[in-house]
Amino acid sequence: MARPLGIGMKRRALLAAALLPSFAPPLLTSRARAQTPDGQRRLAVLLPYGEADAKSQGHLALLREELGKLGWRDGRNLKVEVRWTGGDAGKTTTLAREAVASRPDAILARSTGVTAAVVRETRAIPTVFVVVSDPVGDGFVASMARPGGNVTGFTNVEASLCSKWVQLLTEIDPRVRRIAVLYGPKTSAGGGTYYMRLAEEAAASSVIQVVALPVQDAVDAGQGIDAFAKEASGALLVTPDATTTRLRSMIVAAAARTRLSAIYPFREFAEEGGLVSYGTDVADQYRKAAVYLDRLLRGAKPADLPVEQPSRFELVLNLATAKALDLAIPLSILARADEVIE
Repeated sequence: MARPLGIGMKRRALLAAALLPSFAPPLLTSRARAQTPDGQRRLAVLLPYGEADAKSQGHLALLREELGKLGWRDGRNLKVEVRWTGGDAGKTTTLAREAVASRPDAILARSTGVTAAVVRETRAIPTVFVVVSDPVGDGFVASMARPGGNVTGFTNVEASLCSKWVQLLTEIDPRVRRIAVLYGPKTSAGGGTYYMRLAEEAAASSVIQVVALPVQDAVDAGQGIDAFAKEASGALLVTPDATTTRLRSMIVAAAARTRLSAIYPFREFAEEGGLVSYGTDVADQYRKAAVYLDRLLRGAKPADLPVEQPSRFELVLNLATAKALDLAIPLSILARADEVIE
């Protein structure tokens, strides 16, 4: 038969019972709710392109591969949920809301527009961005060194990039006197003002005239390029945002049709026939994003992970396009190229 508790033992038992809720782990934390029944962690990925975009599919495969190297296996201890916005602003908002409502452990967002949509929906879920130009100016982080909230990631520019675009373009084609800056007003940093300001500063000490060429779809991009090409000595500077990247095939074709020299932000433009590209290695951003996501999934805070700028840029030249435009690429630029497409 059990012995009755003494007064001292009763007091200790009551005290333990009273204190237990303070020390016991919460049963319904957001992280616990985010896990699937079999204990998987969940990662939401939002991309600003259609699912048929081969380059984005390659980057997604690379992300899974890098996460696997860090111990996260999609379908085993991690569930990766991918949402494709197709470049539609309304769909981007809907899918960002849907992703946040599913309460994942972390979110990966590509591009300024997608990151903005995620930030509007949550200031709690850890989020890593890639290919964002001005995270401070667009209000995603307090500063590069100390993000200060639930968002951090990897930018695709550094201060002198735009001046290098202008310099490369005018060295490759000395005839250039007018440069049209192509950007998506709904997807570019600052609605396009960020790159326009940098381009104007880069051209301030020269005879180059800089004009804005906002584009939203294939129709107005084609019409805008055709109209700009009616005057001589023009060239295109295509900025890195989700709209221009989504329309890259059409923009490259329009530049060829109107015989305009053009510089692009990513290698896929040159691979599809663009004259020259100079920009960050997007694949490398996904590799680094996997490292940040691993740290967040293991309990790190985004506020403690500084926003990183690219340490190097790759130069890709398309000699076939240069020949079609009757341009002779200077040997000094050929020697600096990371890749030359014959």
